[in-house]
Amino acid sequence: MAISLLNNVSALEAQNELNVTQTNLQKTLFQLSSGSRINSGADDAAGLAIANGLQANVTALNQSASNANDGVGALQVSDGALAQVTTLLNRAVTLATESANGTVSDAQRTAINAEFTQIKAEIDRIGSSTTFNGTSVFTSNATNIFLSDASSTAANSTISVTVGTLASTGIGYNGTTVNLSSDDLSSSGTATTALNDINSAISNVAGLRGTIGAGINRLQSAVNVINSQVQNLTAAQDQITAANIPQQVTNLSEFSILNQSGISALAQANSAQQSILKLLQ
Repeated sequence: MAISLLNNVSALEAQNELNVTQTNLQKTLFQLSSGSRINSGADDAAGLAIANGLQANVTALNQSASNANDGVGALQVSDGALAQVTTLLNRAVTLATESANGTVSDAQRTAINAEFTQIKAEIDRIGSSTTFNGTSVFTSNATNIFLSDASSTAANSTISVTVGTLASTGIGYNGTTVNLSSDDLSSSGTATTALNDINSAISNVAGLRGTIGAGINRLQSAVNVINSQVQNLTAAQDQITAANIPQQVTNLSEFSILNQSGISALAQANSAQQSILKLLQ
């Protein structure tokens, strides 16, 4: 190649190669420092789009798991309250059985009936004041638990559980309602009638707890499925975005050496034209 005073082609070539090396070195350092293979859309536009979609899926699924756990919490509050109602009704069975006995005096039945009245009042209080996150758990409205992976409308789903209302005026299950409000234990005859109603109420409460338990199990199963999805989607996202650290460490060594040699070559190319000055001496 002829030596030219106008252009230093060798220096330009060395400079271009050095620019390429420094760009690659910069990308390698980015990947090593961030741990991610994709740090901008220029790195892998398609991979970035897929990874962002997977991240949206994971985010929605994590919130869905939280929704389901909140639903489990609300149902567990209902179940705990109904367990106490069962305890109260079992006490009412004892009182009704005692009042129905012919050896009990009217004065004693009055005292027994006073306790039974308090039991009914406590059932009413539990039904009206038991709440989860400020909302009554005993309601005729269904509790809807929304689950989604954010991928499409078809992927959205709702798990609905209806606990129902709770009061001494109506303890219902499966279309059967028991009204304890008019029962009293003031006589042997009314105590016997009340005993039948109390036993029916206990059966209805047991049925309600079974329905609630089934809802809890379903929600917990949904959480297990969601956690599995999150694990698999996170692994898929990691395959796309995670940097290959051993490979990048190798690249770092390679590009560092090339960068140093490129700087040296550029310096040599820039000094080559100085030899022309010797011809003029």
